[in-house]
Amino acid sequence: MPITILMPALSPTMEKGNLAKWLKKEGDPVKSGDILAEIETDKATMEVEAVDEGVLAKIVVPEGTADVPVNDVIALIAEEGEDPKSVELPASGGGAAAPAPAAAPSPAPAAPQENTTKAGGGEAGHMSYARVNEAPGGAPAAAQPAQASSGGRVFASPLAKRIAKEGGLDLAQVKGSGPHGRVIERDVRAALAGGTAKAAPAQAAAAPAADAMPQKAVPTPPAATAGATMAQGLKADQVKAMFEPGSFEEVQLDGMRKTIAKRLLESKQTIPHFYLTVDVELDAALALRAQLNAAAPSKDGKPAYKLSVNDFVIKALAMALQRVPNANAVWAEDRILKLKHSDVGVAVAIEGGLFTPVIRKAETKTLSAISAEMKDLAGRARNKRLKPEEYTGGTTAVSNLGMFGIREFAAVINPPHASILAVGAGEKRVVVKNDAPAVVQAMTVTLSCDHRVVDGALGAELLAAFRELIEQPMGMLV
Repeated sequence: MPITILMPALSPTMEKGNLAKWLKKEGDPVKSGDILAEIETDKATMEVEAVDEGVLAKIVVPEGTADVPVNDVIALIAEEGEDPKSVELPASGGGAAAPAPAAAPSPAPAAPQENTTKAGGGEAGHMSYARVNEAPGGAPAAAQPAQASSGGRVFASPLAKRIAKEGGLDLAQVKGSGPHGRVIERDVRAALAGGTAKAAPAQAAAAPAADAMPQKAVPTPPAATAGATMAQGLKADQVKAMFEPGSFEEVQLDGMRKTIAKRLLESKQTIPHFYLTVDVELDAALALRAQLNAAAPSKDGKPAYKLSVNDFVIKALAMALQRVPNANAVWAEDRILKLKHSDVGVAVAIEGGLFTPVIRKAETKTLSAISAEMKDLAGRARNKRLKPEEYTGGTTAVSNLGMFGIREFAAVINPPHASILAVGAGEKRVVVKNDAPAVVQAMTVTLSCDHRVVDGALGAELLAAFRELIEQPMGMLV
């Protein structure tokens, strides 16, 4: 029986990917660990790795194909002793194999037939990842209960959750064989095939109710229809009709721009933003920055580091979150998660969009360490070479448009963050000191807050702590 190679889910939010390039041809021998293809997600290029030996018998999805759904069959590998020319696509076609009927129990799919992404190196410019749906070391982990001890939460992969939902399966009843008892795809398929898990309570209860009482169609009020149309926005043909033919150029959306549009629309529709703005004096921070840069040791004839104002901003925001721990939190649907460390995202503009790589545990790092890490992340972001875990998560973010001469602005919160700090340009301003005018270097910053997590007084307290650290920067060195 041929081994199916599926389009892998390379990030928690990935639903589709572009098959950029095949690195093997039909008829080529394949060994475990060989790189089969390159996959483009919305923000990175990654590799699909073979986990078993055989011959690449059939390429189902040709290179250059866009928007291939996760879990669709992209290729078939003939096993040893199998004629590659006789290999055929399963009857279900290019999509994911359907779950086996409950009446015909069958063992879970063998781990070697599952997709992986490359672990430990690979060609320059590509990401390194552990095997998908497989325990460390290549062997399935011992089955553990899927339900966590606190709060009844079930740890499962996104693909496992989706298959369980479609199959009416209660994940709490499934034993997980992934790392730390995580439920993965093969666990769900085995449970569906063996009928060992009960139907999910919500779906089980909903089915009899639907059968007991026929549902009548309720006409949608005209006002509601109009509101829905406005919420969805104008269609492409409606927008094009407003302009003279030939007076514009159509630019097709790539995966990154689609993701940005989706996430920012979701942010403004679901997060109750409010904004707090203060002016921050920079004279002390600029003086300390110049002193530290002048004292930087030489490395290969160049300074070991060159601190920027943004490095001070990142460090100050991270320490401010530690001083105001209730603001170091995120919204999680039915609860708030308070984080122990300050994971600060930093918006990096690239051609066609932006990334927000995250500086983990920023409060524990020196200014020079933050500077070096930020340069590395920003460089790889511009080349679209960041790993998903490097630009996901975090509590807050920094968006700095000061280098473009922007005096002040309000940034949109990037979920799951509960805030984002918009930083304007530093400039000389006249202020009143000791009842007399004085010239200072200052900048305006605006904190966008998620009102579900950060109330007005809490946001003001966080911003006050940030301003104190910037205006008395020696506190960031101790």
